[in-house]
Amino acid sequence: MGVFGGTYNPVHFGHLRSALEVVEKLDLQHLSLMPCAQPPLREAPDCTAEQRVAMVELAVADEPRLGCDARELRRAGKSYTIDSLMELRAEHGDQRSLCMVMGCDAVLDIPRWHRWQELLDWAHIVVIARPGWALPQQGEVAQWLERFRGDGARALRAAPAGSIIIEQLRPLPISSTEIRQLLVTGRSPRYLMPQSVLEFIEQHQLYRP
Repeated sequence: MGVFGGTYNPVHFGHLRSALEVVEKLDLQHLSLMPCAQPPLREAPDCTAEQRVAMVELAVADEPRLGCDARELRRAGKSYTIDSLMELRAEHGDQRSLCMVMGCDAVLDIPRWHRWQELLDWAHIVVIARPGWALPQQGEVAQWLERFRGDGARALRAAPAGSIIIEQLRPLPISSTEIRQLLVTGRSPRYLMPQSVLEFIEQHQLYRP
């Protein structure tokens, strides 16, 4: 199983298509999108964590292989990924293969993450190579990626944690920032996100000036 963390501010088809392709490429039983309640390294999102979770739940409602994990809303303080992985490992046991999915942009910033070098003790890491981003070729992060690089689904089956898997997926250059800018200026983000999510945004007047 896996979790795909992010602010999801708001969730869109880029997130959803990537999540589904990861499930199919790596033969996962299930992947949960896990909205971050209080991002440690960026400003607070424009809407509440509860609203972002509600949008994710609407977005994945029709795909049984995808779900929403709202555990970070139940913890006080900043949302640290290491805490979520430790909770998941306690829930699913030591032998089940667990992976955490992140974008290439997140990897570039990973030395700033809380206890980042312990992440692989609890899960595999799946890195999505996104359009316009490149992985570092030298330095601490490059060495970390090289040292723990694993071979796709085979690495997930071989151990419950400890490998970094890099996947090239279908490029869908959609960004939550772009969607928010469209909404602020009164333009429509239709066809960039599920209609149910757009209707939720309109109903609650989110991302308006």
